[in-house]
Amino acid sequence: MAKKRRERVGTPATEVLDRAGVDYTVHSYDHDPSAASYGLEAAEELGLDPAAVFKTLLAEVDAALVVAVVPVSGQLDLKALAAALGGKRAAMADPAAAERATGYVVGGISPLGQKRRLPCVLDETALSLPKVYVSAGRRGTDVGLAPTDLVQLLGARTGAIGRAP
Repeated sequence: MAKKRRERVGTPATEVLDRAGVDYTVHSYDHDPSAASYGLEAAEELGLDPAAVFKTLLAEVDAALVVAVVPVSGQLDLKALAAALGGKRAAMADPAAAERATGYVVGGISPLGQKRRLPCVLDETALSLPKVYVSAGRRGTDVGLAPTDLVQLLGARTGAIGRAP
């Protein structure tokens, strides 16, 4: 994991990447607060394939908070998420609970550098890509990194948790 920083962002997510010595890139754009989908906005503004840009969602599996990371081009399959974590029931987390647990605001939640380390599942499609893009912990800023580095840093499981809209 060679280190290559191109821009200093200074979020908990980039601090995790810096400490780990991971090779990553920073991609910023002017965020439009009226955007219908933060993730699709990021892909469009950055000129990236939406299948390579991943959104971070918080859910509850059997009443415990968990993190799901899926492509912005699709949706989270809650049943598949529960199964990937050995649970029975999953539901989306309350946005306020997501913000409290992660320390980030909705629309800027990064899977990296959260206040509490939560169980995490990354959609398996990420593993077929040379680079994935996730929030850097601020609306309008993403980081690009190797999916294997993301899995390692998150201690994540991988599984088929995404589905087409």
